[in-house]
Amino acid sequence: MVTEPRTPEVRQLDARSLRGLAHPLRIQLLDALRFGGPATASQLAAKLGESSGATSYHLRQLAEYGFVEDAPERGKGRERWWKAAQRGLRFDDALLTDTDPAVRGAADLYVHEVATAQTRAVSTWLGNRDSWPEEWTRVWDLSSWTLRLTPETTQELVEKMHALLDSYRDRVSDEDTPGAEQVRFHTHAFPIRTD
Repeated sequence: MVTEPRTPEVRQLDARSLRGLAHPLRIQLLDALRFGGPATASQLAAKLGESSGATSYHLRQLAEYGFVEDAPERGKGRERWWKAAQRGLRFDDALLTDTDPAVRGAADLYVHEVATAQTRAVSTWLGNRDSWPEEWTRVWDLSSWTLRLTPETTQELVEKMHALLDSYRDRVSDEDTPGAEQVRFHTHAFPIRTD
């Protein structure tokens, strides 16, 4: 999803910015703005089942750390609209082993919240897939592959998957394209023990 005007592509998370994001509601708010477009604190409160006071406070915190910004082109009167400042986030796994325990805790919370949000998104799709037109119910995927790889070949594969997905980013960028919808892809790569 591209908001007006187009937002910068990807932000690299660091120790400072991660502290501003590492809260479950802030992650949900940022995702709602990134994937749903600009909104007011009241609209986000209704969507997420929170109070508008809580969403307002956490939106201001996200703004302080540069994750969201005003969307004045949408506002009317006293109504304050917010939009995501970037299209995506890049997480450096070195944050999980940072010397500062507060950074490690924030990094751990962040990755767990991302995993929870991805699981919730898949469950929502499964629960609502019958409401989609047939052409969409025939193209979804829920696959699991187990390969025997080294850390180096795993990194190579992850980078190739990311590059492939990125190559499709702007193929259908016009919101008025008939039949086009936002399509979520999740990738997970992690070692497992078989004993």
